[in-house]
Amino acid sequence: MEEVRLMKGNEAIAHAAIRCGCDGYFGYPITPQSEIMETLMELEPWNSTGMVVLQAESETSSINMVYGAAGCGKRAMTSSSSPGVSLMQEGISYIAGAELPCVIVNVMRGGPGLGTIQPSQADYFQAVKGGGHGDYHMIVLAPNSVQEMADHLCLAFDLAFKYLTPAMILADGVIGQMMEKVVLPPFRPRLTEKEISEKYPWATLGKPQTRNPNIINSLRLESDEMEELNLLLQKRYAQIEQNEVLYETFLCEDAEYLIVAFGTSSRVSKKAVELARAEGIKVGLLRPITLFPFPKIPISQLANQVKGMLTVEMNAGQMIEDVRLAVNGRVSVEFFGRMGGIVPSPDDVLDALKTKIVN
Repeated sequence: MEEVRLMKGNEAIAHAAIRCGCDGYFGYPITPQSEIMETLMELEPWNSTGMVVLQAESETSSINMVYGAAGCGKRAMTSSSSPGVSLMQEGISYIAGAELPCVIVNVMRGGPGLGTIQPSQADYFQAVKGGGHGDYHMIVLAPNSVQEMADHLCLAFDLAFKYLTPAMILADGVIGQMMEKVVLPPFRPRLTEKEISEKYPWATLGKPQTRNPNIINSLRLESDEMEELNLLLQKRYAQIEQNEVLYETFLCEDAEYLIVAFGTSSRVSKKAVELARAEGIKVGLLRPITLFPFPKIPISQLANQVKGMLTVEMNAGQMIEDVRLAVNGRVSVEFFGRMGGIVPSPDDVLDALKTKIVN
């Protein structure tokens, strides 16, 4: 029987972490995602599943704890919000370079700088383009509901371990703080060390006698070795782009215009599409669910059908670059957004649609 709960998006992340067999959560509080760690502390999963929950002394410490746990083949995760994720960038790059799986949750707030605790989508560049140093990507999932916060956590772990790479859930403060009904995922058992050794032969398990050649490291002393690793990573990213693209369309079959939006912006835009349709304007919505890999092909295909596109974002215009690359100049791609923690209304989006691409 399905277990339906009413909870915040942040709380759904915490419940899903326990149910997905997470071995360890290491984090540091920052609004608007602090309920993730607070909920885990209230649930005390160390008593039920053996999951470790630890408040580190900083975001830098927490990502390096994730690095160590991931090196042992454990399902490890952290969460933070925009400024905190900035502090994690070096560690995330190290984890990517060491070919290790982990999950990072970013519940975005307004910036730059310390910014505001209000919701934003201004970390798109940081998440999708890598953020840290070097040629690497993370798998990036963009939920737009509390249900997807729970579902995407389990999916993020699955994809991270499938491709040995960090995966990020890129949510915004609205999704983290809003309350909706959610069906929680079924419980998955945590793996024993024997099962980890059999399933993940690269894992160190903290045992010196098994450390050679299983040494976790992102350092390559010779340039040709470093290039070899980069070529391997690029091949892996190409496989991810081929196999793992997720997106959702709404009323695109006969659309003459297209809105592209993710997260909270997609919820607002869906209502704007309905308002436009009521006025006889044939608009559709494409919502990227994976921001990396980005749904280039479906956007490219729709460019052959529509007269223009509008990206709706809670930032200064970041995803629009990827939409324009997918379209390759075949139709005009315009931008509408609000910044600093302001969420646009459906009427705002409809007005922008009429002004920028319909008229």
